[in-house]
Amino acid sequence: MTPPTSWTWRFEDADGRQVGVEEASAQFPTQADAESWIGETWRSLRERGVDAVRLFADGEQVYGPLSLRTVE
Repeated sequence: MTPPTSWTWRFEDADGRQVGVEEASAQFPTQADAESWIGETWRSLRERGVDAVRLFADGEQVYGPLSLRTVE
């Protein structure tokens, strides 16, 4: 089995609809790179209306939705 070559995020609003943000086209070479990036940028995404994300490897969903809401 060949390891994935492209990791991407899908951004969603509170209703599960895809949200278009500039970063939507970002691709990462590894899962770790994608997860590090989301860890660094989730607050900014949240401020722009992203409520949850889904991670994809070569177009196949790996996990999600992962909420970007903080527990208050």
